[in-house]
Amino acid sequence: MRSYSYLNTASRIIQSYDGSMPLAAWLKQFFKADKKFGSKDRKNISHACYCFYRLGSAFQNLNTEERVLTALFLCSDTSNKILEELKPGWNEQILLPLSEKVTLLSVQEEIKKIFPFRGEVSKEIELQSFTLSFLIQPDLYLKIRPGKKERVLRQLQNAGVQFTLLTDECIQLSNQSKVDEVVNIDEDVIIQDYNSQRTIELFQNHKPQTTNYKLSAWDCCAASGGKSILFHGHFPLAQLTVSDVRESILINLQKRFKRAGIKNYDHFVADVSSAHFSIQKKFDLVICDAPCSGSGTWSRTPEQLKFFKKEKMEHYASLQKRIALNASKAVKKNGHFLYITCSVFEKENEEVVNFIQSNSAVQLKAMEYLKGYDKKADTLFAALFSAL
Repeated sequence: MRSYSYLNTASRIIQSYDGSMPLAAWLKQFFKADKKFGSKDRKNISHACYCFYRLGSAFQNLNTEERVLTALFLCSDTSNKILEELKPGWNEQILLPLSEKVTLLSVQEEIKKIFPFRGEVSKEIELQSFTLSFLIQPDLYLKIRPGKKERVLRQLQNAGVQFTLLTDECIQLSNQSKVDEVVNIDEDVIIQDYNSQRTIELFQNHKPQTTNYKLSAWDCCAASGGKSILFHGHFPLAQLTVSDVRESILINLQKRFKRAGIKNYDHFVADVSSAHFSIQKKFDLVICDAPCSGSGTWSRTPEQLKFFKKEKMEHYASLQKRIALNASKAVKKNGHFLYITCSVFEKENEEVVNFIQSNSAVQLKAMEYLKGYDKKADTLFAALFSAL
């Protein structure tokens, strides 16, 4: 039976995978090295592996094969080939809501063990809903670039792609959607989670009201440039500066900016966390999308539930404080500092906010968790400070 082969292969992968690279990249290498697997084989095996990691620290009393089968039942929302042959009774119940599946298996207490760092999570997060969200694959979100809405919607409709227009600029789709074959990425849309798109709202609610005000902004941890492109879409006249710790990161960012049509900007390489870092220029807005655990996005990379170590949390919190302290010094008087993470850990969010307030010249204006665990989206944290 092919299902036994799928189950055995998934178990072999799980026993070999060590978390040293993203699971998606590891699976790609695995299938590239073994050409016998067809498209459907790869899809079934990959789904089984991802479902396994969605269980996190739960069901450790079961062997690997039993955990895979349990995970497939809890995480699948359509008939599953493996369950159809090996657990037909479960497969017949596959369309049940997740809460009813949990009740059917009588695993309410076991489910609580999925997330291994419950004691580190902010009190603002509803733990039960957050925990259950790991059993559900998040959706794909697109941010429509200025002036491109009509074309993008027409292209999606003509291609028969099912989507929901969540806001005037945000499109929600199934994670399986092959949007890169239909729309122009970066030119017409950017692939960006719903709540990542919302991070700019804190600044929009407090920005200067002066008409034709030409803002200066520095994205100090620009990475692939997602927040900068987001900012530029709302403030196209802004004088934008981007930086990151490695030249290679900025080279990739520049290619993305070119596709996005962003031409007028400054860039430089810098380790903003360094004790020796300094910058003379001052900005109306400093965006600090800080390196973090990414715990608010782990439903997209569920292997982190198994491989993330608590010591890394301490590492990130220390790094975030150093970056935030240095970057906040570059805010003009009456300007703003926007601190962002995609973490749910208090140590990376509220504790860093307290540190910034105690050790810098900026004052907290607003902070919030942008919760995605009930929307098939990521959970982010944003805090806005003003310079006195």
